[in-house]
Amino acid sequence: MKDAVPKLKIALGADFLTAFSRLPQKQQKKVREFLDKFTENPAAPTHNYEHIQGARDPNLRSVRIDGNYRGIVLKPEHGNVYVLLWVDAHDAAYQWAAQRTCTIHPGTGTVQVVLTEEAAAESLAGGPKTAEPPAPVAAIAAPPRLFAQQTDAEILSLGVPEALLKLVREAADDAELERLEPVLPREGFEGLFLVAAGYSVSEARNELGLDQVAAIDTTDFSAAVERPGSRRQFVLVSDASEMESILSAPLEQWRVFLHPSQRRLVEMAAAGPARVLGSAGTGKTVVAMHRAVWLARKVCTEGQKVLFTTFTKNLAADIAANLKSICSRDEWERIEVVHLDAWVRRFLEKQSFPLKLAYDEAVRGSLWEKAMALLPPELNLPAGFPRAEWDNVVQAQGVEDLPAYMGASRVGRTRRLTRQERNQLWPVFAEYRALLDEGGLCEPADAFRTAARLIRERAVTFPYRAVVVDEAQDFGNEAFRLIRAMLPAGANDLFIVGDAHQRLYGQQVVLSRCGIDIRGRGRKLRINYRTPEEVKNWATGLLKGLAFDDLDAGVDDTEGIRSIVHGEPPLVQTCTSVTAAAEAVCAHITQLLKADSARPETICLVARTHHELDEYQKYVSQACSAIHRIETGKADDRNTPGIRLATIYRVKGLEFDHVIIAGALDDADASPDAVERTTQNRALLYVAATRARKSLLVCRVSQGA
Repeated sequence: MKDAVPKLKIALGADFLTAFSRLPQKQQKKVREFLDKFTENPAAPTHNYEHIQGARDPNLRSVRIDGNYRGIVLKPEHGNVYVLLWVDAHDAAYQWAAQRTCTIHPGTGTVQVVLTEEAAAESLAGGPKTAEPPAPVAAIAAPPRLFAQQTDAEILSLGVPEALLKLVREAADDAELERLEPVLPREGFEGLFLVAAGYSVSEARNELGLDQVAAIDTTDFSAAVERPGSRRQFVLVSDASEMESILSAPLEQWRVFLHPSQRRLVEMAAAGPARVLGSAGTGKTVVAMHRAVWLARKVCTEGQKVLFTTFTKNLAADIAANLKSICSRDEWERIEVVHLDAWVRRFLEKQSFPLKLAYDEAVRGSLWEKAMALLPPELNLPAGFPRAEWDNVVQAQGVEDLPAYMGASRVGRTRRLTRQERNQLWPVFAEYRALLDEGGLCEPADAFRTAARLIRERAVTFPYRAVVVDEAQDFGNEAFRLIRAMLPAGANDLFIVGDAHQRLYGQQVVLSRCGIDIRGRGRKLRINYRTPEEVKNWATGLLKGLAFDDLDAGVDDTEGIRSIVHGEPPLVQTCTSVTAAAEAVCAHITQLLKADSARPETICLVARTHHELDEYQKYVSQACSAIHRIETGKADDRNTPGIRLATIYRVKGLEFDHVIIAGALDDADASPDAVERTTQNRALLYVAATRARKSLLVCRVSQGA
């Protein structure tokens, strides 16, 4: 009996997608037509595989796209995998291939596309080397080297190719290391970056997911392409429809490629609820979305679903649009995306328990004003204190009567209250709740509490096998008690993602007090892939001196978070009027559009309120006629032309090359709960600033203007 012929594998590289995105539309169409046939049978002789003259790597072949365009494919002499590496005009494609080798790193087992030593040196020099000898210089002491304390074996263990070890050894400082980024494989550069930032080699390997791989066969590309380190650069494609889905958005590589540290979380087998922390830019939402897809594919059985919930309808709309782009039809049918308020409203209606959620601050303010008439004048509390006490103590802890209020924790509140003062305050809270009940209204926390009670009392069941929670820092304790009530505890049941530094709503939550035990299943993402280090440092500086929780009983900070991208420091200007700020904004936009050749769709102007946006829009239209307001509750369609305008609340969860923050941004606050207010104000600025991938302009308008 003949041995079974192994099924052919097709892998698509990230560089191929980048090259494809740069092709003229006519050539992209031809590449798609070629890939339709290639996906059916990559071994077909009709693909015209040809050896590449001058190429160092004998496994690289060219394939004919049309008369002038070629694809570059890894076609090993042995094995069953074909890897699409590059596509370009004929001469450019051949030159690309001649300067690279595709190898399996002997220390990490990952597939790497590596510049030849000569090509790397030429790239760093900015062009071909001249034959002229260097001019003589006076003898000076050799500068200290950045990796003098690491052995060659340690450097190689981070994924650095041996051919480029000499270049790494010559790096004297961070600036010289950054120059090496374009010529090093990603895992190698990131590992060196982390070591230079203070990580040990073993810590860097762990952060990058570089697990020890025993007995690596450096000729077995079929096995190597499946390893986690390879899957951040290469994706196996099963059929033409999957290939077309990837090609439809070649620059949105987050849909396809995951960092090993992210993939570990996506595919983790959790014995119970898991919590993932990570500052802005570390890819928490990407991890949450891929986790939902993995759960739908691997964990859900017939009739079961994954509930993906977040705090606002804006984020729910964005996530639903993005999830559709990474799901198969079957997987999408097993995922339900809804923000929690909408879920509760639907549930209560089905239970014939209609309550209208009170979002209108004017309505709530009117009821609160009536309730405040019961406040004894002799209490002499600062304005705003009772409302903050209601939000941060009564509602946050589910307090429903005076005895419970007497025993409620007030940790974090800025003013102490005696038992007598609590006694005098409670009638205000009781009256406010009575006024809500009278109008058939309730605040979200009340609705969550009611829904959880009905689920328990009526033994309501749901088709949910798992729940994924994004932006968990904005949920309160009652929300998590409800989520816990939705499905029985078990393996892979809850996946909770958040960052208290970005809390814009709600209060501190303690998961363990909501029946959610994450002990041993708390994880943290530490590598920032979006925000330039300079912007990240400015943004985290806003939070200095403030305390943040870890969504449980502990604390969280931004120590050890590293951005692996660099850019210009933020431009920060203080203006005396909206007019002056608008002029600065317009000048900056003009610079971006003309001198920097930025596309309008990559620029976003952010302000705190819609009123401020209205003011700035009048001016911005003079710098760019195409303007697009990102609407509440709707996903941002990147195909719609124009500079983006959005409130800070709406821009959360999005990212842009260039971000401009304008308006009254001072965080000075004279309210009685100044600590809470200052924390929220700075969190707003932090969220807005960390949307930037390349540049940030901050135009403060002085409050005294």
